Amino acid sequence: MKKHAIRLLPLAAAALLAACGTTQTDSTSRKPPSPVTARPQPGIPVLPAAGSGRGAYYQDDGPGDKPPAGLIETPDAEVRNDPLAPYSNRPYVVFGKSYKPIPLGSDFKQRGTGTWYGKKFHGQRTSSGEIYDMYKMTAAHPTLPIPSYARVTNISNGNSVVVRINDRGPFHSTRIIDVSYTAALKLGLLVNGTSQLEVVHLPPAEIERMIAARKAGGSAPATAAAAPAPQSMPKAAPMLASSDGDEAKPVLLGGAGEQGFYLQLGSYAREDGADGLRKRLEASDAGLKMDMEQAGKFYRLFAGPYASREDALAAGKALPSSLKLKPIVIER
Repeated sequence: MKKHAIRLLPLAAAALLAACGTTQTDSTSRKPPSPVTARPQPGIPVLPAAGSGRGAYYQDDGPGDKPPAGLIETPDAEVRNDPLAPYSNRPYVVFGKSYKPIPLGSDFKQRGTGTWYGKKFHGQRTSSGEIYDMYKMTAAHPTLPIPSYARVTNISNGNSVVVRINDRGPFHSTRIIDVSYTAALKLGLLVNGTSQLEVVHLPPAEIERMIAARKAGGSAPATAAAAPAPQSMPKAAPMLASSDGDEAKPVLLGGAGEQGFYLQLGSYAREDGADGLRKRLEASDAGLKMDMEQAGKFYRLFAGPYASREDALAAGKALPSSLKLKPIVIER
């Protein structure tokens, strides 16, 4: 069972004293109370309580006892171009490993295993100085600027969210990001505790465009798909790339093609799998310009390019529902 990595949050030291000087007068032995499990809500899985030792999360971490109503409808983080935190973007060392935060606006895209963190750190101060709220759309990353924003996509199901980076971590060689409980809910990774994610840093120019769209009454780039109930998440597709070694490394998409936004329609371990999907799409008269690409041992089928993320999303929504596809928007 996978556990969370250690988090870099200031913890207040507390001394717990036990008083044992009284004599028990009740002849009935009292049993310790059962762990409290979060109250069920539509679309939210019931997880083992924090401290029960049975969840896919680290020790006493886990879900809260009373999550707010309507949590599944939580929107993406509201982006803004805030000044960088003065002490949160300097090189630092944790467990003997050095980390150097990247400059704001850097072209940064990364794929690897992501996790979530919750009750254990709820209400504690983050590396940015903000208080961690597990019910907001935030995340911790070892090197992204603080504060900044990133688009996080669950590669296995296409769910995508925008989160505010306001904390450092995870400090584990195989993990690239820790998202909040609510972001994990929207991404569909609460039950398993981890999933293969893609993290894309949103530069200031993109933030300004999203702010302008919001003020004009439009919407910022939407998620790739509405988050389904985590209990019915599809089986994970083969992964195309992952973190390697002691340092999580950015992974750049390869292959030929024009610059723009593409729909990744499917990924297969066999070429005939991708070719079969291409033939089904051609037979459906979807009118897509498609291209198949080999990446290592896997074959990916793309449609595009599209001029904007919104155009790609619209094309994905227009696909025949009978194909049961969950395309992912990729920018090149």
